Amino acid sequence: MLKVILLRHGETAYNADGNRYCGRTDIGLTEKGIAQAGKVFEALKNIPVDAVYSSPLQRARRTAAIASGDHSVITDERLIEADFGLWEGKTKEEFNAEDPSLWAAWMKDPGVARAGGTGETGGEIVKRVNDFFEELHRKHNGQLVMVVAHNGINRLYLAAKMGMPLSNYRRFDMENSAVSYFELDDENVLTLKKLNTTAL
Repeated sequence: MLKVILLRHGETAYNADGNRYCGRTDIGLTEKGIAQAGKVFEALKNIPVDAVYSSPLQRARRTAAIASGDHSVITDERLIEADFGLWEGKTKEEFNAEDPSLWAAWMKDPGVARAGGTGETGGEIVKRVNDFFEELHRKHNGQLVMVVAHNGINRLYLAAKMGMPLSNYRRFDMENSAVSYFELDDENVLTLKKLNTTAL
Protein backbone atom coordinates (compact mmCIF):
# COMPACT_ATOMS: atom_id res chain seq x y z
CA MET A 1 0.00 0.00 0.00
CA LEU A 2 1.17 3.51 -0.85
CA LYS A 3 0.36 6.34 1.58
CA VAL A 4 0.18 9.85 0.11
CA ILE A 5 0.08 13.27 1.71
CA LEU A 6 -1.29 15.41 -1.12
CA LEU A 7 -0.94 19.19 -1.04
CA ARG A 8 -2.00 22.06 -3.18
CA HIS A 9 0.68 24.75 -3.38
CA GLY A 10 0.49 27.94 -1.30
CA GLU A 11 -1.09 31.20 -2.42
CA THR A 12 0.20 33.01 -5.51
CA ALA A 13 -0.52 36.51 -6.81
CA TYR A 14 -2.95 34.95 -9.31
CA ASN A 15 -4.87 33.24 -6.49
CA ALA A 16 -5.04 36.52 -4.58
CA ASP A 17 -6.18 38.51 -7.63
CA GLY A 18 -9.69 37.17 -8.16
CA ASN A 19 -8.44 33.59 -8.54
CA ARG A 20 -6.92 34.07 -12.01
CA TYR A 21 -6.35 30.81 -13.83
CA CYS A 22 -2.69 29.96 -13.41
CA GLY A 23 -1.86 26.85 -15.34
CA ARG A 24 1.63 26.79 -16.81
CA THR A 25 2.50 30.39 -15.86
CA ASP A 26 5.44 29.96 -13.51
CA ILE A 27 4.89 32.46 -10.71
CA GLY A 28 6.05 32.26 -7.13
CA LEU A 29 4.36 32.27 -3.77
CA THR A 30 3.13 35.40 -2.02
CA GLU A 31 4.26 36.08 1.54
CA LYS A 32 0.96 34.57 2.62
CA GLY A 33 1.69 31.49 0.51
CA ILE A 34 5.09 31.08 2.17
CA ALA A 35 3.45 31.35 5.59
CA GLN A 36 0.82 28.77 4.59
CA ALA A 37 3.52 26.28 3.63
CA GLY A 38 5.24 26.98 6.95
CA LYS A 39 2.06 26.09 8.80
CA VAL A 40 1.96 22.76 6.98
CA PHE A 41 5.52 22.08 8.09
CA GLU A 42 4.58 22.80 11.71
CA ALA A 43 1.56 20.49 11.47
CA LEU A 44 3.47 17.61 9.85
CA LYS A 45 7.01 17.98 11.23
CA ASN A 46 6.67 14.93 13.48
CA ILE A 47 5.47 12.72 10.62
CA PRO A 48 8.50 11.37 8.73
CA VAL A 49 8.01 10.98 4.98
CA ASP A 50 10.06 8.71 2.77
CA ALA A 51 10.10 10.94 -0.31
CA VAL A 52 8.78 14.30 -1.56
CA TYR A 53 7.57 14.89 -5.11
CA SER A 54 6.42 18.13 -6.72
CA SER A 55 5.25 19.76 -9.88
CA PRO A 56 8.18 21.50 -11.61
CA LEU A 57 6.48 24.90 -11.26
CA GLN A 58 8.11 27.09 -8.61
CA ARG A 59 4.95 27.63 -6.57
CA ALA A 60 4.71 23.89 -5.96
CA ARG A 61 8.47 23.29 -5.58
CA ARG A 62 8.81 25.97 -2.92
CA THR A 63 5.72 24.77 -1.06
CA ALA A 64 7.19 21.26 -1.08
CA ALA A 65 10.56 22.43 0.21
CA ILE A 66 9.04 24.45 3.06
CA ALA A 67 6.30 21.99 4.01
CA SER A 68 8.73 19.06 4.12
CA GLY A 69 11.40 20.90 6.08
CA ASP A 70 13.81 21.12 3.12
CA HIS A 71 13.57 17.43 2.30
CA SER A 72 15.05 16.64 -1.12
CA VAL A 73 12.28 17.44 -3.63
CA ILE A 74 11.92 15.37 -6.81
CA THR A 75 10.05 17.16 -9.61
CA ASP A 76 7.90 15.37 -12.17
CA GLU A 77 6.40 16.95 -15.29
CA ARG A 78 3.26 14.84 -14.92
CA LEU A 79 2.33 16.89 -11.85
CA ILE A 80 2.29 20.23 -13.70
CA GLU A 81 -0.98 22.14 -13.61
CA ALA A 82 -3.48 21.86 -16.44
CA ASP A 83 -2.91 23.70 -19.68
CA PHE A 84 -5.83 26.14 -19.48
CA GLY A 85 -5.54 27.39 -23.05
CA LEU A 86 -7.26 30.74 -23.64
CA TRP A 87 -8.26 30.96 -19.97
CA GLU A 88 -4.68 31.39 -18.76
CA GLY A 89 -4.20 34.51 -16.66
CA LYS A 90 -7.90 35.38 -16.65
CA THR A 91 -10.65 35.11 -14.08
CA LYS A 92 -13.72 33.00 -14.83
CA GLU A 93 -15.74 36.21 -15.16
CA GLU A 94 -13.31 37.57 -17.74
CA PHE A 95 -13.09 34.53 -19.98
CA ASN A 96 -16.82 33.81 -19.76
CA ALA A 97 -17.48 37.32 -21.02
CA GLU A 98 -15.30 36.49 -24.05
CA ASP A 99 -16.74 33.07 -24.90
CA PRO A 100 -19.16 31.38 -22.48
CA SER A 101 -19.48 28.32 -24.74
CA LEU A 102 -16.00 27.11 -23.77
CA TRP A 103 -16.87 27.00 -20.07
CA ALA A 104 -20.24 25.38 -20.80
CA ALA A 105 -18.54 22.61 -22.79
CA TRP A 106 -15.92 22.09 -20.05
CA MET A 107 -18.51 21.89 -17.30
CA LYS A 108 -20.64 19.47 -19.31
CA ASP A 109 -17.81 17.02 -19.90
CA PRO A 110 -14.26 18.04 -18.97
CA GLY A 111 -13.14 14.54 -19.88
CA VAL A 112 -13.29 15.41 -23.58
CA ALA A 113 -13.58 19.21 -23.71
CA ARG A 114 -10.37 21.23 -24.01
CA ALA A 115 -9.81 23.72 -21.21
CA GLY A 116 -9.92 27.21 -22.66
CA GLY A 117 -10.62 25.76 -26.11
CA THR A 118 -6.95 24.99 -26.82
CA GLY A 119 -5.66 23.42 -23.59
CA GLU A 120 -5.76 19.90 -22.18
CA THR A 121 -8.78 17.68 -21.74
CA GLY A 122 -9.60 16.35 -18.32
CA GLY A 123 -9.04 12.86 -19.68
CA GLU A 124 -5.48 13.74 -20.72
CA ILE A 125 -4.81 15.22 -17.29
CA VAL A 126 -6.15 12.20 -15.42
CA LYS A 127 -4.07 9.83 -17.57
CA ARG A 128 -0.76 11.58 -16.84
CA VAL A 129 -1.46 12.01 -13.14
CA ASN A 130 -2.64 8.41 -12.80
CA ASP A 131 0.52 7.24 -14.60
CA PHE A 132 2.56 9.19 -12.05
CA PHE A 133 0.82 7.65 -9.04
CA GLU A 134 0.99 4.12 -10.45
CA GLU A 135 4.76 4.56 -10.90
CA LEU A 136 5.00 6.09 -7.42
CA HIS A 137 3.21 3.05 -6.03
CA ARG A 138 5.73 0.71 -7.62
CA LYS A 139 8.68 2.73 -6.29
CA HIS A 140 7.37 3.45 -2.80
CA ASN A 141 5.00 0.62 -1.91
CA GLY A 142 4.66 0.50 1.88
CA GLN A 143 5.96 4.04 2.30
CA LEU A 144 4.57 7.52 3.04
CA VAL A 145 5.17 10.09 0.31
CA MET A 146 4.38 13.82 0.11
CA VAL A 147 3.17 15.09 -3.27
CA VAL A 148 2.71 18.82 -3.94
CA ALA A 149 0.75 19.76 -7.03
CA HIS A 150 -2.16 21.94 -8.16
CA ASN A 151 -5.86 22.53 -7.64
CA GLY A 152 -7.04 21.47 -11.09
CA ILE A 153 -5.08 18.25 -11.50
CA ASN A 154 -5.53 17.15 -7.89
CA ARG A 155 -9.30 17.42 -8.05
CA LEU A 156 -9.62 15.78 -11.47
CA TYR A 157 -7.45 12.85 -10.34
CA LEU A 158 -9.41 12.38 -7.11
CA ALA A 159 -12.74 12.53 -8.95
CA ALA A 160 -11.60 9.87 -11.40
CA LYS A 161 -10.18 7.57 -8.70
CA MET A 162 -13.34 7.93 -6.59
CA GLY A 163 -15.45 6.80 -9.56
CA MET A 164 -17.13 10.20 -10.00
CA PRO A 165 -17.97 11.79 -13.34
CA LEU A 166 -15.19 14.28 -14.10
CA SER A 167 -17.86 16.98 -14.34
CA ASN A 168 -18.11 16.71 -10.53
CA TYR A 169 -14.43 17.49 -9.87
CA ARG A 170 -15.22 20.99 -8.63
CA ARG A 171 -17.19 19.49 -5.74
CA PHE A 172 -13.83 18.85 -4.09
CA ASP A 173 -12.65 21.94 -2.23
CA MET A 174 -8.87 22.27 -2.05
CA GLU A 175 -7.51 25.46 -0.53
CA ASN A 176 -3.96 26.76 -0.87
CA SER A 177 -1.52 24.58 1.13
CA ALA A 178 -4.40 22.36 2.26
CA VAL A 179 -3.47 18.81 3.28
CA SER A 180 -5.24 15.75 1.93
CA TYR A 181 -4.33 12.13 2.60
CA PHE A 182 -5.12 8.96 0.68
CA GLU A 183 -3.95 5.40 0.34
CA LEU A 184 -3.53 3.32 -2.82
CA ASP A 185 -3.81 -0.43 -2.35
CA ASP A 186 -2.07 -3.04 -4.46
CA GLU A 187 -4.85 -2.86 -7.08
CA ASN A 188 -4.41 0.94 -7.21
CA VAL A 189 -7.79 1.46 -5.53
CA LEU A 190 -7.79 4.83 -3.75
CA THR A 191 -9.21 5.38 -0.28
CA LEU A 192 -9.51 9.07 0.62
CA LYS A 193 -8.85 9.53 4.35
CA LYS A 194 -8.54 13.32 4.66
CA LEU A 195 -9.49 16.20 2.37
CA ASN A 196 -8.63 19.90 2.55
CA THR A 197 -7.49 19.90 6.16
CA THR A 198 -4.63 21.46 8.10
CA ALA A 199 -3.13 18.33 9.64
CA LEU A 200 -3.30 14.54 9.60
